[in-house]
Amino acid sequence: MQSLTPGRLTRDELLGRIESGAIDTVILAMTDMQGRLQGKRLDATYFADEIGDAPVEGCSYLLASDVDMRTVDGFALTSWDRGYGDLAFKSDFSTIRMVPWHEKTAIIFADVETVVGEPVAPSPRQILQQQVSRLAERGWSGLTGTELEFIVFNDTYEQAWTAGYRNLTPANQYNVDYSLMGTSRVEPLLGRIRRSMSGAGMVVESVKGECNFGQHEIAFKYHTLVDKCDEHGLFKLGAKEIAAQEGCSLTFMAKFDEREGNSCHIHLSLRDDDNKPVFAGDGPHGFSEVFEHFLAGQLAYSRELSLFLAPNINSYKRFVAGSFAPTALLWGIDNRTCAFRVVGHGSSIRVECRIPGGDVNQYLAVSALVAAGLRGVEESLPLAPAFAGNAYVADAPRVPTNLREAVALFDASRVARDAFGDEVVDHYVHAGHVEVDTYAAAVTDWERCRGFERL
Repeated sequence: MQSLTPGRLTRDELLGRIESGAIDTVILAMTDMQGRLQGKRLDATYFADEIGDAPVEGCSYLLASDVDMRTVDGFALTSWDRGYGDLAFKSDFSTIRMVPWHEKTAIIFADVETVVGEPVAPSPRQILQQQVSRLAERGWSGLTGTELEFIVFNDTYEQAWTAGYRNLTPANQYNVDYSLMGTSRVEPLLGRIRRSMSGAGMVVESVKGECNFGQHEIAFKYHTLVDKCDEHGLFKLGAKEIAAQEGCSLTFMAKFDEREGNSCHIHLSLRDDDNKPVFAGDGPHGFSEVFEHFLAGQLAYSRELSLFLAPNINSYKRFVAGSFAPTALLWGIDNRTCAFRVVGHGSSIRVECRIPGGDVNQYLAVSALVAAGLRGVEESLPLAPAFAGNAYVADAPRVPTNLREAVALFDASRVARDAFGDEVVDHYVHAGHVEVDTYAAAVTDWERCRGFERL
């Protein structure tokens, strides 16, 4: 069987290219708690001849560590007492893609199991698969697009590290939002990223400059939920790797400096078994009754699920009035000041969640949006009128202001525990506590600057 999408391979095509020598490296990748791709590079012939359907094993701390890969105590999944044994990475052969920015390389996404073949609940990909199954029970499937912003610097990653990430040189010295001249300065890098992602089977729509210095966005066509989140992870990895190859660097962190942060606006819609749009209907604004309840659920429950939408300390520094990052949990028709912006018409009508930043774990964020929407449908929640005007000054519930608050809300959330299970909630709550405690113990440049001499 031949793949219908250039850059994507069937299993037979992969084996054929391995046999011909066109592919000599297979990356087997799982997704960790931070949304990063982790795994192994395998000799392609060894993979074809020796592994086949068998899983590849890797240390369980990949789902029980912080961003620095520290072995953190307190997780039920694994610990020093349990010996940090292996998990099994089982190839999902429907996900094979070429990796054009590395020679003769393909990638396969893996699901995480125990070594005896049991699913591992805290695995982000499995959490999303569970929500996909919940949609399927109603005869629905989801489509999503994740719009990632990033800031490009002329410094290499090594130079940035040595400089303590201070005094870096952005690729643009002024606001290049929609600027063709400004984006042309970075087109050699952006063009290579676009062409590389096309070669990996992604459908590139456009590239544009953004507001912060050196900030840009590459947009891709929507896809089914798990497949799009796989693409999201590969794009982030590939963009960083290509930048490094080009002698520069880029960051997806939510808030690099006091200017505009990096967003990850998530578009979401549903289709039924006949591929007809579930959100389109005869109600006000062309909404269906299902869409009204679904959107009402997202408004009602995104606050308590915000740990999955804004997972890091830095995530909450992005929520600044007048910054195009939302603070009020309101919805509006094409209103960029609201947390939820409804766009499209007729069959293309969809909701854009503007809460996540570029640091988000894409599987967890989409899972949260689906879980909140389904809860709204289950409870037949009424939808408040669309907000018109400046949501930053509105009297409305707000996005949590810090990670500690988000962790507490998630821990107490009946919606989260019903949708994801206690094992998942407790796992990510503990991860949140670790991050909060680590930050509380850190002494920052801001403190030194204010206190070294003057206090």
